[in-house]
Amino acid sequence: MDTEASSLTPQPPFRSRALATEAVHAGRDDLASLGLHAAPIDLSTTYPSYDSRGEAARIDAFATTGARPDGPPVYARLDNPTTARFETALARLEGAGSAVAFASGMAALTAVLLARASSGLRHVVAVRPLYGCSDHLLGAGLLGTEVTWTDPAGIAEAIRPDTGLVMVETPANPTLAEIDIRAVAHSCGSVPLLVDNTFATPVLQRPLEHGARIVLHSATKYLGGHGDVMGGVVACDEEFAAVLRQVRFATGGVLHPMAGYLLLRGLSTLPVRVRAASAAAAELARRLAADPRIARVHYPETGGAMVSFEVFGDPHRIIAGVRLITPAVSLGSVDTLIQHPASISHRIVGEGDRRAAGVGDRLLRMSVGLEDVEDLWADLCQALSAGSAVPPARSEAAVRTSPLTGSQVPSPAGRAPGQEARSTGR
Repeated sequence: MDTEASSLTPQPPFRSRALATEAVHAGRDDLASLGLHAAPIDLSTTYPSYDSRGEAARIDAFATTGARPDGPPVYARLDNPTTARFETALARLEGAGSAVAFASGMAALTAVLLARASSGLRHVVAVRPLYGCSDHLLGAGLLGTEVTWTDPAGIAEAIRPDTGLVMVETPANPTLAEIDIRAVAHSCGSVPLLVDNTFATPVLQRPLEHGARIVLHSATKYLGGHGDVMGGVVACDEEFAAVLRQVRFATGGVLHPMAGYLLLRGLSTLPVRVRAASAAAAELARRLAADPRIARVHYPETGGAMVSFEVFGDPHRIIAGVRLITPAVSLGSVDTLIQHPASISHRIVGEGDRRAAGVGDRLLRMSVGLEDVEDLWADLCQALSAGSAVPPARSEAAVRTSPLTGSQVPSPAGRAPGQEARSTGR
């Protein structure tokens, strides 16, 4: 036997490993050498050390550089081995140098804004629609930021000397409007482009490959995937990650290690879940487009498990009428969720801004899960009947072929000016 070949020492990961393989193995490469199969959970809040001078030196180094301390952890607010595994895995899936995890997606965005503001760059250029709470955080000035809202074509003109960030979400919440990331990144020049990639996930889109500098996820959604864990994560280069770690340590927005464990576990099935749910979503979008009770269907060229649609009838009666589908906020779970954005996720956005971004009062947003598509369609049909109204005459909806599933789905609708569809190259 070749003893060298049979060594338990993990080999360096191959850059060419497929995404599905990375999802299963990233962050776990050392487990076999540790005699473990499942990743361990480290729940310690503090760690013993008899070398106080050495601890002082490590804390000084962290304060100076923001790099993870060498050796054992010092304190859970500074670093945790379990959450570090999740960070390593997510960085690999996004093709980033590093990732930094937080207690929620909003905590992650807050850290990014504070990190840029610490350099005197408090101005943000942003494109609507964004998640409602992201919109509110930018616009309310709670962190001392100032925002200029624009369409993608106006980004270059909106940038100022104190602009620290350009932020977009694509596909956008809740209209699923899409933005050409590469074109927007070019417009940003030297200003970092942040892309909220929560809806697409790295399975369908890797923004760093198209010129973005920062990728944001509400890990609560698809990365966790089961509706039982809350978290946020930023993928970026190590230089910016170091600043984010310092902000996280100072503000305390840390990810709990149990959440880190569940998120790492969720990543292992991410590609399978996203592709299966996306196939069902594309089929439901096709059927909704042909239904006379539906005024308009939004489904992105990128694909994905999110479908938004505008109804002729009463959206509130439809929400009240579902029985299998869960009427609830959030998305990305194994079960299908439906909500009325104007009442919940985007209620905090001013009515005029909300409507201008395409978030009308008859828009419903559905996060498709892993149930059988026929069962989902039956439930949707009976709920639509409960809220139905007589629609005006309309032409038959145009359809296109989804690049993800090959099935026929409605042509994308409802994009803001400049938010054209793009090929993801996958």
